[in-house]
Amino acid sequence: MTATRLLCCCCFFKVYVGVSLNQEMGKVELGPDPQNSRSCEETEIKEINITHVVKEGSEKADASQFELLKVLGQGSFGKVFLVRKVTPPDDNQLYAMKVLKKATLKVRDRVRTKMERNILADVNHPFVVKLHYAFQTEGKLYLILDFLRGGDLFTRLSKEVMFTEEDVKFYLAELALGLDHLHGLGIIYRDLKPENILLDEEGHIKLTDFGLCKEAIDHEKAYSFCGTVEYMAPEVVNRQGHIQSADWWSFGVLMGKDRKETMNLILKARLGMPQFLSTEAQSLLRALFKRNPANRLGSGADGAEEIKRHTFFSTIDWNKLFRREINPPFKPAVARPDDTFYFDTEFTSRTPKDSPGVPPSAGAHQLFRGFSFVAAAMLEEEGSEEASQPKPHPVVQQLHGKNLLFSDGYVLKEDIGMGSFSVCKRCIHKATNTEYAVKMIDKTNTDASEEIEILLRYGQHPNIITLKDVYDTGKQVYLVTELMRGGELLDRILKQKSFSEREASAVLHTITKTVDYLHAQGVVHRDLKPSNILYVDESGNPESIRICDFGFAKQLRANNGLLMTPCYTANFVAPEVLKRQGYDEGCDIWSLGILLYTMLAGFTPFANGPEDTPDEILSRIGSGHFSLSGGNWDDVSSAAKDLVSKMLHVDPHQRLTAKQVLKHPWILQRDSLPNSQLPHQDLKLVKGAMAATYSALKNSQPTPELKPIESSFLAQRRVKKLPSTSL
Repeated sequence: MTATRLLCCCCFFKVYVGVSLNQEMGKVELGPDPQNSRSCEETEIKEINITHVVKEGSEKADASQFELLKVLGQGSFGKVFLVRKVTPPDDNQLYAMKVLKKATLKVRDRVRTKMERNILADVNHPFVVKLHYAFQTEGKLYLILDFLRGGDLFTRLSKEVMFTEEDVKFYLAELALGLDHLHGLGIIYRDLKPENILLDEEGHIKLTDFGLCKEAIDHEKAYSFCGTVEYMAPEVVNRQGHIQSADWWSFGVLMGKDRKETMNLILKARLGMPQFLSTEAQSLLRALFKRNPANRLGSGADGAEEIKRHTFFSTIDWNKLFRREINPPFKPAVARPDDTFYFDTEFTSRTPKDSPGVPPSAGAHQLFRGFSFVAAAMLEEEGSEEASQPKPHPVVQQLHGKNLLFSDGYVLKEDIGMGSFSVCKRCIHKATNTEYAVKMIDKTNTDASEEIEILLRYGQHPNIITLKDVYDTGKQVYLVTELMRGGELLDRILKQKSFSEREASAVLHTITKTVDYLHAQGVVHRDLKPSNILYVDESGNPESIRICDFGFAKQLRANNGLLMTPCYTANFVAPEVLKRQGYDEGCDIWSLGILLYTMLAGFTPFANGPEDTPDEILSRIGSGHFSLSGGNWDDVSSAAKDLVSKMLHVDPHQRLTAKQVLKHPWILQRDSLPNSQLPHQDLKLVKGAMAATYSALKNSQPTPELKPIESSFLAQRRVKKLPSTSL
């Protein structure tokens, strides 16, 4: 293992935003030392100073303003729902609604709940969950918070993604900024653990669950034995009194140690250090795991600045990080705004119901006086004439609504394409009368989950077809996409009387730029025939080109089936997997070489027409011989011939990569290329030859080196399946 290393992740706990599960979650909430004569509950009340009061005249929210959509989590004290606001100024906005039953809360839990509400009302930071409303009924308390679609960071995604040390550095840096902000407000967080770090739809973190926080005035020590044992600092375990520096111990536990080993680590005289971590990471851990909190990194007068100055974070631009200008290493696959891919189906499958709470004692209700809260931004919007509507999610527009079946929302029209296991039709969205395309996939013959995930993750690229909606009937999957009004690339080129070398370079640049993006994300298309490259409109502008049909595409995964982030190194991938990935990438480049050859020569390199037999075509492909002389080639630049020969090299591992194609002089200097028009063969003849080429590859028995990948074992291996809630 070299510079980029793997961080171990922890198991998943069934909770969203701070529903206290107490013993169910391993969270310890004991009072001070038993030798103290005061009772636990009395001490907890005295410990917390409630200072925040809602401004007079602020309009309070109530439960009737929120439509229950799904259950996100449930504990012994209440539930967390996904809700939609139904009243202005933020109608249609999605939130997470945390509901706690007053009657089941002990006195210290009641005080902590109000403490959480006060802290959330005061905190406004890009890496801390935001409180939008707080209100109560006679029997319940309500906190309306950000809905964070990505689920929790280390635990939920440990089932899907492998993190490297570089990835973890990014998340820890965002976390450090969030903790620094809380410490600046005099708050000790006290419950730092993976379950309380959530991801938004862009992949940035949000710190949540402030039920165990303590407001430490002038570094006043707290003495409660509370938190989650595996992450507790020694001074918390030993009840010596703790301040904000206890959070930096937990920060270190998140970074580099297995939870089961942590109690031993706290008690050992000598600290063992995992050798697979970098020197800088080990140095940071040693500085954080100081049993004397006064010596711990982050405990000095500069606080978190000490952490930020450590060499482990030397590559972090803290100003860009705070402005969320650094791209996260992983972006969760989320479709419609109300998707709950990353939440446990044990809860999301339940019918959301907020039953009336049993009223608590009068004294308990009095304790929550002043609980109601409306975020300042909400109050400002009340005065505006028109409330700003929430923008649809950037990846997939919310067309689905409450429709359960595709036919509820769309009208099917004529066929526009046919695939091996699917048919593509034009369709019209009933509510908006907008035209789309729908790919109808037969689930009995193929698994569409990989295609859906790839489109969700990478469909925001301007030259990749955009997925708009997904329906699943159990037998068929409907993928609604933008309609390609401009038709196939090759059709458009061949319908022109001629095509210039400069035009061909612009087209290849756009397509290769998109393929390079996919390859950088570990995605191979594996079916880049010209019929899968289309124009979204009639303009003919290269930027309107879209790569379509990801039915045979594959996302590179580690041996255990987990996705790998772009900075992942070869150290974690078996050689044969890397070799296969390189072969698949080479096949994508070969397909682009076929397209380039055809654009320049006016005919295909390995087939003369639709009458050529598969054996003839495969023999030519296997030999790697194609002509670069005569006809149009006499007028084509030497740079173009060089690029074609390197893209069509018979050995996939010796072909240029997409990145190398983009750096080729024929691409970089395209504005100086000849603009003379190159003629081509008859449209039907060229298309027939192209179809014959790919048909020969697909149906060849036995399969040659350049077989179509859909017939290989990899096409059948769909390692990660989307949960049913995603469809």
